[in-house]
Order: sequence, then structure tokens, then C-alpha cells
Amino acid sequence: MPTDTAAGTRSTPTPPAAPRRRLIRRRSHRKKTALFTVVGIISIVTIFPVFWMFTSSFKGADEVLSTNIIPNDPTLSNFDYVFTSVPFARYMFNSFVVSATVTVIALFFHSMAAYALARLRFRGRDTIFIAIFSTLLVTAPVVLVPLFLVVHRLGLLNSYAGLIIPAIFSAFGIFLLRQFYLSIPAELEEAAILDGCGYWMIYRKIILPMSRSIFAALAVLFFLANWNSFLWPLVATTDQDLQVVQLGIASFQDQHSADWNYVLAAALVAAIPTLIVFAFFQRRIVESVKTSGLK
Repeated sequence: MPTDTAAGTRSTPTPPAAPRRRLIRRRSHRKKTALFTVVGIISIVTIFPVFWMFTSSFKGADEVLSTNIIPNDPTLSNFDYVFTSVPFARYMFNSFVVSATVTVIALFFHSMAAYALARLRFRGRDTIFIAIFSTLLVTAPVVLVPLFLVVHRLGLLNSYAGLIIPAIFSAFGIFLLRQFYLSIPAELEEAAILDGCGYWMIYRKIILPMSRSIFAALAVLFFLANWNSFLWPLVATTDQDLQVVQLGIASFQDQHSADWNYVLAAALVAAIPTLIVFAFFQRRIVESVKTSGLK
């Protein structure tokens, strides 16, 4: 038996290379199997409700509560009823106008604020950023009443402006853009300054073109958040012509609480734009998080 002459103890024999590789492969296979199992369960739990909503929206009233997943007699009458019984197209138009307008305006102002907080040096910069970031700790119901009073005093209730202006500010958008701008090499700005560019030119010629991926991700997040907004439109509007799609679904469900085939059809119509937007820009969301790094 070999011994360790320096320590005076026996040395542990090294296992052969082939069995060690097989042991490593078995452990790796078990880890992959466990990972795929967990991912599969999460995927099923996440996707199944959406799939069930999709298939049930094509079922008739006598079949919607059945246990079968695929409808025996698919019908489009549910969707026809949704668009003819209530002004559902108007609800979707209102949601699109509000969501698109908030997204465009928010990206413009948030990018300028984030660039100033990341690149410009002025007194109180860090204090301003901390004050903005601290608003993430305040929930929406806390500021609901003060916000309603301000909008009421400004005469913006029951108007598109009352739905759009309060939704523009987002501390998360400013924070994410600021983290992205901090990762941009300072040498690019220094070279631009040597060429005679000012801050506005640097922002327009360098910062904005480099922000396309993060803009795409934030645009998706802003659009989805405002499309699914319910509480503030409920408080700020009483005019049916200004109701957004989530309010339309809620009132439609109150009127047809027993007709789940109509309710599911309305929910599917409201969900289709968000699913399309997310499916189209999902890669941009991952890229933006990777590039920003959330430092």
C-alpha cells in the first residue's frame, strides 16, 4: 500500500477515470431531469389556464362548464355577442390610446431623466434619485385619494388626459434606464465632447440609438401595465365612452355572471393584444435585463 512519507499517513487511492466520468454523467443527468421536471410543472400550471380560456371561449352555453378541454361543437357566436351587446371595440380603442400614448411619452421623459441622473453631475443628484426610487415602496392605493383630488382640481376627470397623465411617471422605468446608461462607456461621451457635441447632442446621437433594446423592453412593460390597468380608470372615469377594456370586462361579467362562454370570449379578446406584444418583444426584454445588469 502506498504511504505518504511526509505526513506518515496512508494516501487515498484515486478512482479510475472511467467510473468517475460515469458518476459525473449520472449526477448531471439527474440534475437535468429534475430541472426539466420543475420547468415542465411550472409551464403547465402557467399555460393551462390560458389554453383553457382559449378553448372554452369557443364552447356553447351548455358545454362551457364541462370537463372536456376541446369543444365538441366550436362556435364563433360568443365573440359576435360580445361585440354587439356592448361597445367592446370602443373599450379596446380606449385602452390602446391610453396605453400607446403613455408608453411613448413615458419613454421620452424617463430616458431624459435617467440620462441626467446617470451622466450629469449636479448638486442633489443622488438625493433626487433616492427620492424617485423610494416611490417604489409606496403602493398605489396609498396615493389614490390624493391623486384623485389633484386630477379633480385640474378638471381632468372623465377625459383621456386624466387617464394618461397620472400614468406617465414610473420610478421603475427611470431606475432601469439609469442602470443601463451607467453601463455605457464614458469614452464615447468624452470623444463626442471633443468633437464639439453638447449634452443634448450626445443624448440624441449616442444615447438614444444605443437604447433600442431597453426601450423595446420598457415599451412592452408600460403597454401591458396600462392595458391591464383597472383601479385608476375605475376612479377617474364614469363616462362609458371612456371606459377601458378591463372596466368593460368587469361590467360585462356583472351583466352575464352566469354566461361564462361570453365572459371567456371577452377575456380572450382583451388578452390577445397583450399576448401578441409580449410574444413579439420577449427577446428584447431578456436582452435589456442582461445589458442593464440591474447594477
